[in-house]
Amino acid sequence: MSFKPWKQPLLAAIAMVAGTTAATAQNVQSAQRAIELGRYNEARATLRPGSTPEAAFELGRLYQMRDMPDSAAFYFNRAAGSTPFGQVAAGRALLAKGEVGPAESQFDAAIKATKSKDPKVLTMIAQAYGESTSKNMGKAQTYVTAAQTASKGKVDPALMVARGDIFLHSDQGGGEAMSSYDQATTTNPSYAQAYYKKGVLNVRSRNFNAARESLSKAIELDPSYAPAYRELADMYYLAGQYDLALSTFQKYTGLAEKSSSTDAQYASFLYLTKKYPEALVEVTKVLQADPTNLTMNRLRPYLLYETGDFAGAATAMETYMKTVPADKIIPEDYSYQGRILARAGKPEEGIAVLKKAIAAQPDPEKQAELQDALATAYITKKDYKGAISVYKKKLAGGSGDLTDQFRLATAFNGNKQYTQADSVYNIIVTARPTYAPGHLARASVNSNLDPDAKQGLARPHYEKYIELSKAEGAEPAKFRQGLVESYGYLGVYNFQKGDKAAALSNFEQVLVLDPTNKGAQNNIDILKAKPRTPAKSTTAKKK
Repeated sequence: MSFKPWKQPLLAAIAMVAGTTAATAQNVQSAQRAIELGRYNEARATLRPGSTPEAAFELGRLYQMRDMPDSAAFYFNRAAGSTPFGQVAAGRALLAKGEVGPAESQFDAAIKATKSKDPKVLTMIAQAYGESTSKNMGKAQTYVTAAQTASKGKVDPALMVARGDIFLHSDQGGGEAMSSYDQATTTNPSYAQAYYKKGVLNVRSRNFNAARESLSKAIELDPSYAPAYRELADMYYLAGQYDLALSTFQKYTGLAEKSSSTDAQYASFLYLTKKYPEALVEVTKVLQADPTNLTMNRLRPYLLYETGDFAGAATAMETYMKTVPADKIIPEDYSYQGRILARAGKPEEGIAVLKKAIAAQPDPEKQAELQDALATAYITKKDYKGAISVYKKKLAGGSGDLTDQFRLATAFNGNKQYTQADSVYNIIVTARPTYAPGHLARASVNSNLDPDAKQGLARPHYEKYIELSKAEGAEPAKFRQGLVESYGYLGVYNFQKGDKAAALSNFEQVLVLDPTNKGAQNNIDILKAKPRTPAKSTTAKKK
């Protein structure tokens, strides 16, 4: 699955409290800390009702982190004024609404008022870009350079984090971002947030060992640093360690703020780790508290489908597709909609949806996901020719892999094109000689080509499967059912060849694996039965 159902914000709190009382300053700093940890309700309660410009400014940051630009702009405007602080706030309000040019005018006015000599003002401006979705990162970098000049060579860890966040917005900025975070941790080795940011970047670049090291360091410095657990869970998920991912995410939820947002993240993670019934419970709970939650309304039909409630999934998906804004629809929505319709007795509608989505999708990777869903819809209605056509097109386009080859062979098998299926399975096991399911599938296809087992076409493939089941590291439970099939076939084959001892051994192996197997037991009884002696003639002798 390519999408991430929750947003992980980039945070960098900078203590900038001008002209406030000691109590207000403490509240603002407490709120900044809560925002950094994603404890938004706690931060909002600390800042309520935003009576000071500084409190209003932090509320603006809070709502920007929650992806609520209108509310963010409202509070930034409440903090706006004629001071440099107020001008930065006004600029952030404009930046939140995407008005980059006017925002820069406000920032430039703040810099002019301080004669480019106040590193805190410049750092606040850098932070504004680091926390926004603006793409004008070139201008943002000039503010960072100005802040470094104003600092006269002194490295400010908060500025380095803001600089890293700015570069993190760009596809090519990973190196500069990491350099910035490294400077922050070098200057302040106890800066947990900077280690967290390094971990985020390493997860993004799939450097899992470095990610685990940085995130573990953040947790060591601050055991309550909940976002680090969330990022670790994400790392384990990407590495395919789903059980560890889920247990780590549960640690995050234990530390994170209790809210529908946290519950929604947990539900999303349960879905990603394929804990579908549990995820559905969490989704239902979130929707009771937040009925308009877009992600939860999206996941609900997904999960109803995965748990087998196809009628319920169809109703939920219809409601979702009618209410979701057009620009919020993602390829997975069409993928599930097509599959849901197919399983809900409307395969033609599902296929039409998926074909339309594929035609409109320019991204090759996302188009490939939709093609998989289309092939599944064809197979649901047992239109194997349709599925074959899809997989052939996908493979011809270069977006397919061995998994798609396997699916193509399975579709050939479903369409009783056994020779073609065998040819494709051969490609797979040639590329991956130790791939046991490939050998088992090829054996099954050859069994269909030789249903009486007289030619023994399937024999070498079943024997290879048995050999792989005995290899070091093989998991017996995963081979059990395939071994029952393998030994059962070999028993029939050996009986046909007149090797009753070998056949008997084969069927006995089946019983070891499956003691209730009646077919194997019947064959054993036949093989062990004593030959009948000819009956004596009862015809009376003639006198």
